[in-house]
Amino acid sequence: MQKLIRKGRGNDLFELALYVLAGVCFVYFLIKGIAPKMWQAVLIAGVLLLIRIVLKLTKTTMFAALRFCVLLFIFITMFLANEFGFYSVIPYLDKVEHLFSGVILCFVGLLIYQKASASEESSVVSSVKVAIWLSLFFSVAMAGVWEIYEFTTDRWFGLNSQNGSLIDTMTDIICGSIGAVLTSLYLVVQAKRRKMPVIDKQ
Repeated sequence: MQKLIRKGRGNDLFELALYVLAGVCFVYFLIKGIAPKMWQAVLIAGVLLLIRIVLKLTKTTMFAALRFCVLLFIFITMFLANEFGFYSVIPYLDKVEHLFSGVILCFVGLLIYQKASASEESSVVSSVKVAIWLSLFFSVAMAGVWEIYEFTTDRWFGLNSQNGSLIDTMTDIICGSIGAVLTSLYLVVQAKRRKMPVIDKQ
């Protein structure tokens, strides 16, 4: 499986499966007459397509591990949690999502560093240690930024994303930070083995 993921074929099949599942959900909820769920399926397909468009416009290629994590995150958050209503089935699913987001954002930080250091006009000196530290700090910072966003929308639009609780806010940040730390440790191990399969392109 890992070999397929590195080569990108596993990711291609995974993404195709998500499109098919979104199509099945659209038809099913259309027949059932449940409009919100039907349009949720359309939104999922739109998000998958938007990611491809953004990558093409920015001329960026996600390395295989990041692409796999993003697709898995979409499956968990948009299909299991929202489309199928698993928030009431799986305890602390929201915390799992924040933990996983820390992993993804750490890889995104690594991608940003990789893209910056690969630029012909860039003065950035490539360094594995710097790449890992940047990835970690980027992910932890984004966990905080997301909570600022939730706090702002709750205040402005009367939402309840943070359940009106500091405990919920801090727990989300902690979960995201734990995901970032674990991913950074994984990158450290790969660096010591003198191989970084996570930066293999798809």
